[in-house]
Amino acid sequence: MSDIQSGFSSSYAQAREKFLNAVQNVGLAVDSYIHPLKGRDGEALAMDVVLDGSPDAQRLLIVSSACHGVEGYCGSGVQVHALSNSAWRAACKAQGLAVLYIHALNPHGFSHVRRVTHENVDINRNFQDFNQALPDNPAYREIQPLLLPDVWPPDAANAQATAQYIAERGMKAFQAAITRGQHEFPDGLFFGGKAPTWSNLTLRQVLQKYGQQCQHLAWIDLHTGLGPSGVGERIFACADDAAAFARAKAWWGQGITSIYDGSSTSAFLTGLMWMAAYQECPQAQYTGIAMEYGTQTQDKVMHALRGDHWLHLHPQAPEALRQRIKQDLMDAFYVDTDEWRRQIIDQAMQAMHQTATGLAPA
Repeated sequence: MSDIQSGFSSSYAQAREKFLNAVQNVGLAVDSYIHPLKGRDGEALAMDVVLDGSPDAQRLLIVSSACHGVEGYCGSGVQVHALSNSAWRAACKAQGLAVLYIHALNPHGFSHVRRVTHENVDINRNFQDFNQALPDNPAYREIQPLLLPDVWPPDAANAQATAQYIAERGMKAFQAAITRGQHEFPDGLFFGGKAPTWSNLTLRQVLQKYGQQCQHLAWIDLHTGLGPSGVGERIFACADDAAAFARAKAWWGQGITSIYDGSSTSAFLTGLMWMAAYQECPQAQYTGIAMEYGTQTQDKVMHALRGDHWLHLHPQAPEALRQRIKQDLMDAFYVDTDEWRRQIIDQAMQAMHQTATGLAPA
């Protein structure tokens, strides 16, 4: 087994064990927030949090995984590698930089091989003000019947109608209609919820505990499923603020993309998780990115997501079909090759070192 392979896992339970072992091996303490439900194999689920550095550090970097559960197979591998990387840890210590590793923001989705939470909610659409009117998505409403047909795989009529929509509107419009989030169909795709999820509330507790001492806060949130295979797109993950975008470009390069100017592969979104940084850590100057690693073509990823949501609505589906749907979802968010894993690690560590340099005192 290669060194790169050894940090990655084939199940949530294995990933958690490797993460906790990496923490123990370097003598750090873990702060575990236990999820109310059990995992796919009956295992305990948790959002595990580890601070590497001083609690009073003025500069804090958050590295988080599994915002979208199944994407944790990538993010967890990065976190295990970073904790085991003595050169990285020494560089942080020398600069007085503390690193907060948040392992499995959505442990239920990670374990059950789903992108969403046990509430069927996309965390990264869930950070809304639920006392206000929630965003409307009429484009999703129009295609909801197409997305979740009565049978899976979709029959010829559904495939034709979906292809016609894409031909008329374009794949980018199809993607945007689905992925921007919706609050109308609780069983639908990219559902933002009607109230804060367990992950939302728990993450806020973590930020309140660990993020209120620093003056400079950076965040790298690890994702997969958009863009060319193995390429880590650096998506600006802040409010639409020119000064923050300038910092992000100075730290991570001019190639950084944004949902605000249309340069990102991601559609424009609301209810984004990292907006909690402003709310829970208002004293800090905040700068963040989502590292979005490509896997498969967009049509395959979307097909896999539709299949998983169909399976959620049809739990009595034949076992062979269930296994195929789950494998399709894994393949859509994790490429099981050493070449891909090497690309993930190399780009993540580069971005983390760039962050440390950006946060360093002038």
